[in-house]
Amino acid sequence: MKNSDTEYKETRLIHIHPAWYSFIRYCENLKYGEIEKLKIQDGLPMIAEKVKSKIKFD
Repeated sequence: MKNSDTEYKETRLIHIHPAWYSFIRYCENLKYGEIEKLKIQDGLPMIAEKVKSKIKFD
């Protein structure tokens, strides 16, 4: 089994739909929170009906 450092060093190209890319970026920016009722249509994220943002106090 490869460790995670080795996996990130390998280069792989994948094609991702812009809708998935937008959803992934949104999740990264959310940091902490919950997404409820994510609507998927034709295999793509369309809308989330309820998004809760949480703030983590360290």
